[in-house]
Amino acid sequence: MRELHPDVQAGFSMRRELRHRIAEVREQADAIVARRPSPSGLVIPEVDVRGRLRDLYLAPGTCDRFDNQELAAEITAAIVESTEDAKRQYTLVMSDPARLPRPLEEVVWELHPDPASSQQKKADENVG
Repeated sequence: MRELHPDVQAGFSMRRELRHRIAEVREQADAIVARRPSPSGLVIPEVDVRGRLRDLYLAPGTCDRFDNQELAAEITAAIVESTEDAKRQYTLVMSDPARLPRPLEEVVWELHPDPASSQQKKADENVG
């Protein structure tokens, strides 16, 4: 079996690194949910970062207190506010400098060091 060229090995390693990074970002995004109450405080939706409604809490007696249009307005207002909050949370999480991965350039140099420096190192070993 032939051995893979170092550039090909580095490419496979970079692909693996990028897949891990993408999976990590997806996990972080999937963990974000927002629960903002309606103007009356009687309706609380749970919305994920993609704007999907995951859960909806209606306080006891909410349906009796509002007519259909008012209830729909309460639910809609709460969902809109929760969606905006989830987007704000996403922006904060993704903009946090502490969560930034190391630059890909560093990973590339680890996987495939500069050939000129390798040749210089070999020349230095041969001299000494």
